[in-house]
Amino acid sequence: MGEVRLELLDQRWVEDVADLVADPQVLRFTRIPEPPPEGFARSWIESYEAARIDGTREGFAALGDDGGFLGLGLAPQIDRAAGEVELGYIVSRAARGRGVATAILRLLTEWAFRDLGGQRVFLIIDVENDASARVAERCGYRREGVMRSLHLKQDRRVDAALWSRLPSDPG
Repeated sequence: MGEVRLELLDQRWVEDVADLVADPQVLRFTRIPEPPPEGFARSWIESYEAARIDGTREGFAALGDDGGFLGLGLAPQIDRAAGEVELGYIVSRAARGRGVATAILRLLTEWAFRDLGGQRVFLIIDVENDASARVAERCGYRREGVMRSLHLKQDRRVDAALWSRLPSDPG
C-alpha cells in the first residue's frame, strides 16, 4: 500500500461516496440507511460541510498516491467542550485488504488529538465487524464493552462495541 492522505470532504467526491454507500458490506456495518435514499451521498456530504462551520462534525476523503479515492475518514461527533471525538472510517471495495483502514484511522486519531485537543477518542463498531475490530486494535484502541441494541437497522436491533483511546495510551 502506498501513502494515504486525508482531504476535506466536499462535493467533488459525491460520485465516489455514492458508489461507497451502494456497497452491501458498507451498508451492513454502518448506520447508513438501507437502502440509501436517492441523493443520499450529496446530502450526507452537505451535512458534513455544514457541520464543519460549527465544528460539530468533520469528514475527509481518503486518497492514495495517485489521488484516487480510497474511502472516508469521519468524525460524526465532535464535542469540543468535553474533549470527546467519535471517529469512523469506510474503505472502498477496491482498496480493502491493503491496510487502508488502519492508515485512515491512524491519521484521524492523530488529527483528533493534535488539532481538536481530544481527550477521549472513540469508535462504535458493529459487533459482527471483525475486520474493523482488528483495525481498532492495531491503532491502539481498547474495547470498553458492548452497547446492546444500540440502533435499528433493517428491522433488527444492532449491538455495537465501544472502543476508545486516550492521549496517554500507546499507539
